[in-house]
Amino acid sequence: MSSARVGAARPKSQIKVSRTGTSNYGSPRAMSRNEVVVGDSVEVMLGLPEASVDLVFADPPYNLQLANRLTRPDQSVVDAVDDDWDKFADFAAYDAFTRDWLAAARRAMKPNATIFVIGSYHNIFRVGAIMQDLGFWILNDIVWRKNNPMPNFRGRRFTNAHETLIWAARDASARNYTFHYDALKAGNEDCQMRSDWLLPICSGGERLKDSSGRKTHPTQKPEALLARIMLAATNPGDLVLDPFFGSGTTGAAARLLGRDYLGIEREQIYAAAARARIAAISPLPAEAVAPAPSKRNEPRIAFASVVEAGLVAPGATLTDAKGRHKAVVRADGALSIGAIVGSIHKTGALVQGLPACNGWTFWHFESGEGLAPIDDLRAVARARLRDAAE
Repeated sequence: MSSARVGAARPKSQIKVSRTGTSNYGSPRAMSRNEVVVGDSVEVMLGLPEASVDLVFADPPYNLQLANRLTRPDQSVVDAVDDDWDKFADFAAYDAFTRDWLAAARRAMKPNATIFVIGSYHNIFRVGAIMQDLGFWILNDIVWRKNNPMPNFRGRRFTNAHETLIWAARDASARNYTFHYDALKAGNEDCQMRSDWLLPICSGGERLKDSSGRKTHPTQKPEALLARIMLAATNPGDLVLDPFFGSGTTGAAARLLGRDYLGIEREQIYAAAARARIAAISPLPAEAVAPAPSKRNEPRIAFASVVEAGLVAPGATLTDAKGRHKAVVRADGALSIGAIVGSIHKTGALVQGLPACNGWTFWHFESGEGLAPIDDLRAVARARLRDAAE
């Protein structure tokens, strides 16, 4: 959550900031990648070329509606968000603000770009409804579970131990948005990545502090959260837009992972801290962040092509991994089981009594070193295609 659009509170002795004003950057169309622009987020985004960004990460004001200061049982004051940039006259004002920045962000998104918006119970439901009204297509809601949340000091509610992210495509027609399913699964012990993420809040050496030891920004997000988002939904070199840049966590993660960023932040003090933070980061080597191979992106290979390439001969017998079911390879790429003829998928489903089957992994051939799935033959066929193309 930052002040890019709405300004951020300074010490009480200094002037108050507001949600309005004009950018002091000049022509947004002249902007290059990897910079922090000081200005109004809506104004700057409307100056960007249409369909120019690959991902938007937005951590807008939550409209926490804090009427009184929070205290612990020992009466010490909780360092909560009570800055002017998080205060709105009413829900209508907050909704109008939300609609403006979301529409501007959507305009800047490429057709297959996606957006992550993070919030709490104070605002995320309003944000989600407005996103749907504007035409965004929600893909997931993700729960960021905090393993070290702030307790509920008054004991009148459950401990608020999570925040919610909405992940959405630009519209319902988006089909080729980036999602590194296979890489995420591989890094998650070969289990599908779930929509509940257990990550600590920002603390320790990662937390930016000023010369007096106070937090530089009250709602700094952990770099691990942004890293997971970028590894899931971007490729190296993609442009990530953050309209509420704050202390620059998005830029820090982007630089580390070989992505480009564009941050918008109203307050010079935050922008300066973000620039210094990002400049101190050394990008990871290219091989550490290169996209992992994905079966979804590989060329389609029919089983008939495997037969035609001579990788399995017509008349050969295929079995399942345990040798319980057998099928004969036909010259046309189909399989026969007695009088029944069908595809590798249809026959695999039939012998198991199932409605569907992945025949590539169900049927096996004798490789000389034991049974191996015919998917191995498909991999050989794909490799030959790549070699021929080169």
